[in-house]
Amino acid sequence: MMQLKLLTFKGGVHPPHNKDATEKLPLKKAEVPETVVIPLQQHIGAPCEPVVGVGDQVKLGQKIGEPKGFVSAPVHSSVSGKVVAIEARPHPGGGKILSVVIETDGKDTLDESVKSRGELDQLSAGDIKNIMQEAGLVGMGGATFPAHVKFSPPPDKPIDTVILNGAECEPYLTADHRLMLEKPEDVVFGLKAMMKAVGVEKGYIAIENNKPDALKTMVEAAKGENNIEVVALKTKYPQGAEKQLINACTGREVPSGGLPMDCGVIVNNVGTAAALANAIKTGMPLVERIVTITGSGVKEPQNLIVRIGTRFEDVIAQCGGFTGDIGKVIQGGPMMGIAQYTTEVPVIKGTSGILVLREEELQLSPPMPCIKCSRCVDACPIGLIPTKLEAFSEKGMLQEAEEYKVVDCIECGSCSFVCPAKRPLVERIRLSKAQVMAEKRKAQAEAKAKAEAKAKSEAQIKAEA
Repeated sequence: MMQLKLLTFKGGVHPPHNKDATEKLPLKKAEVPETVVIPLQQHIGAPCEPVVGVGDQVKLGQKIGEPKGFVSAPVHSSVSGKVVAIEARPHPGGGKILSVVIETDGKDTLDESVKSRGELDQLSAGDIKNIMQEAGLVGMGGATFPAHVKFSPPPDKPIDTVILNGAECEPYLTADHRLMLEKPEDVVFGLKAMMKAVGVEKGYIAIENNKPDALKTMVEAAKGENNIEVVALKTKYPQGAEKQLINACTGREVPSGGLPMDCGVIVNNVGTAAALANAIKTGMPLVERIVTITGSGVKEPQNLIVRIGTRFEDVIAQCGGFTGDIGKVIQGGPMMGIAQYTTEVPVIKGTSGILVLREEELQLSPPMPCIKCSRCVDACPIGLIPTKLEAFSEKGMLQEAEEYKVVDCIECGSCSFVCPAKRPLVERIRLSKAQVMAEKRKAQAEAKAKAEAKAKSEAQIKAEA
């Protein structure tokens, strides 16, 4: 076995893992529901427009949503059946999103487009990026950034390293853990394809050292791949965040306000790599994903391979339903997940987990005044001052928040987790961060419009002269 390093980052916290309910449970195919609700926006960027209509018969893997911008990703049918509605439906990210509702026929008739894309060594970098785009691949760790965009950096941002995130540091979740144990070859294959897509010679698979079985399995799967290194990370939250992974694996730091590509690195989830492997080998677009269904409020926790568009209530029913008085249903984990107001929301490409917590577990306390203990400062993996940022947010002081680097916050929740006064730190910081970024986008749009108007005016003057 290769010698593994033990890498980490500054700051972070150690929440209870709570993974024992599912970490030893093998993957299981979920039942195909009678109806799926497939949102036309399951990614960062522009929503898709439907390319099917009510009454149409669709096939498994057929494109049903066409992106209308580069930063977007197509959406495909996860079943074969009949389109019965195209309407706004509840979305796990919040609000309602235009969705294609399909009544399943139970046949899983494959679309003609679903076929192998050939051998990896015969594919060019452009071919691989086209496969990413056509398969609707997005970051499956939760961020859902379109993969083909991430792997198309501008010429002035040369990439030399690709890192696969197998840390899965969020409590309760075990989807990536089981993937690495049961489908390690797909993870390695997907990483090799990603590396070829950007022409790099160095790849890392980064896994927390509380998963020794996954480390061992991935080391074995990567044996003989001299340009791929499996690295062990010290178990600490948020070890799986991009900036922390980059710093741990390479020693580099993403500049303030910058992206991983600014230091020559692309980071992706192991699930995205496996989905790319599947898209190349079989031609199947992203129509299903692994979801950990767990928590004290569900009778039979499981790791299920779920069709995109399956409603939470149908997934939970396959796990025996609820038990006890339910306090919260969360998409994702307890640190960065999103609490749901209804279980009618569907599983989407970024749904790594469905966490069900009982009412008695929540024990929410009202916030008290800050006691100036600085625990949040020590815990912040970015080196920010959360108490200052919360105060600026509360008072609407956006300029000051920007000066204190609010846009660098990764919204991991470490500050709120350690706060003895139970201050809503991450919630308020997230709000001011969104406002600052909205102001930045507005200023950029106005500057662009002004420049275009000036250029048009100058061209008109020149033409008249």
